[in-house]
Amino acid sequence: MNKAQSTLNLIGRIAIATLFLPAGILKLMGIEDTGAYFGSLSVPVVAILVWMVTAIEIVGGLALILGYQTRIAAIGLAGFTLGASLIGHAFWSAPEDAALIAQLIFVRNMAIMGGLLVLAASGGGAYSLDAHKSKA
Repeated sequence: MNKAQSTLNLIGRIAIATLFLPAGILKLMGIEDTGAYFGSLSVPVVAILVWMVTAIEIVGGLALILGYQTRIAAIGLAGFTLGASLIGHAFWSAPEDAALIAQLIFVRNMAIMGGLLVLAASGGGAYSLDAHKSKA
């Protein structure tokens, strides 16, 4: 990967992380509200799931920014995004007045998942902890 590709890779990692890291921090700051929302989705073990989702978003977002275990973080976040989309944005079963918004969010998340899979294929680039670790 040349300098330009590594620079774009870094910018892309940061851009994708802006979806996950702030969302995780907001969930952490409003953990009761997050639990109530998850409860409305009828997901099992809400108390555990809330903390797991929050940790995945914060740790995964930081891993992308730092380029640490980039491929693993990207694959994990892609799987997380798919699961969150199927559970939280199921437009096919949403009320008619909410279906369009749910569909837009679902499709957006599929695009994000695609970007994460491309990142998983390309790795962290030269400006990452992964590259620094491989030189040591």
